[in-house]
Amino acid sequence: MVSLHEGRWRLLSASFADNLPTSAEAMLAWVIHRSGVNGPRYVGVYRDLRGSQRSAGVFDLKRDAARAAREAESQLLNGNWIDPTDGRITFRDYVEQHWWPSRHIEATTKAGYRCLLDKHFLPFFGDLPMRSIVPSTVQAWVTEATPRLSPRSVRKAHVMLHSVFRRAVRDRVILHNPARETELPKVVTRPLRILSPQEFDQLLTELEPQHAVMVLTAIETGCRWGEVVALRPSDVDFFRRTVNIQRVIIEVSKKITGAGTRATIRNYPKDNEPRTIRISPELVTLLSQHIAMQGLDRDDLLFSSTGEPGAGPMSRNTFRSRVWLPAIQRANLGFSVRFHDLRHAHASWSLAGGADLKAVMDRMGHAQISTTQRYLHSLPDSDDRALAAFSRIRNQTS
Repeated sequence: MVSLHEGRWRLLSASFADNLPTSAEAMLAWVIHRSGVNGPRYVGVYRDLRGSQRSAGVFDLKRDAARAAREAESQLLNGNWIDPTDGRITFRDYVEQHWWPSRHIEATTKAGYRCLLDKHFLPFFGDLPMRSIVPSTVQAWVTEATPRLSPRSVRKAHVMLHSVFRRAVRDRVILHNPARETELPKVVTRPLRILSPQEFDQLLTELEPQHAVMVLTAIETGCRWGEVVALRPSDVDFFRRTVNIQRVIIEVSKKITGAGTRATIRNYPKDNEPRTIRISPELVTLLSQHIAMQGLDRDDLLFSSTGEPGAGPMSRNTFRSRVWLPAIQRANLGFSVRFHDLRHAHASWSLAGGADLKAVMDRMGHAQISTTQRYLHSLPDSDDRALAAFSRIRNQTS
């Protein structure tokens, strides 16, 4: 078996045989003598993997030129060589011409990346040659961004920046990733503020019936917004009392999707795997009544923009401004509640009620059980219940 090193050497030998110096002692690297006004000059020369002749520099001494040429050749054979002209490409041109077109990611993620590029990365790094960006350059961006962004946002942005440079290393544009060992701001995790059952009931009374059914569906299934508004009557199995989560509606800029609308349907949920969720008899009845009252067909949206058969997807921003926020204000809960907090409440209530951790993980569609574990002991009275359990055992008499 031919080693990688031997394979490269044979490739070079075959490609360069007709262009090598004729001297018996010459290797792939050699020296060219030039006469100048101030005396002789020597150019260290080698060939790259494309067979093109490259200069390793011009020197007063022949041995210095030979040494530089051999070092360049050694870097090439060891895989540590990059084309100097490639490193001169600016961050902006590399990202727009090479990195961005290669991104095969979800539209929502792509929209977030585009925002980071336009607002943060291109203004700071855009005109810099890729080879001039070093770890201190990346650290300077973090220092500059920290007052404007939260520590968590800085860390998320750095993940994207790291991927840009990782791809550039793979493309042989730069030799090392300057974002590898950046010092990032510390993220302080705050306790989750979970909606209590009493607070949820208070909120529910402030919603119109058609919106109340949707909110009840969200909190009982633990589904994300895009999964709830993508539900159809055909997704509900009234006999088995289950809901099939098998698609999601996403809303991103038309510039990102390339479509004529902001809302697009993706035929799989966020975790890429459909899931089936059991629901209560009460919710089955409410959904059945909702479908009958709205006159919905099997493939209509359960919760659409107008509630009528054949209507399009509900806009998240419209629902938030016209329905959700006014209801929160009227309920006078004393703290801000997002629609996504219904998902948090589902996990917390289920675990507090004694549900199996793996079962809750499956209902939520979490990829890792550590994500589900965040909701353990998240209700306000969890510590009291833990103390009561401890006291029962401590006070037992033998």
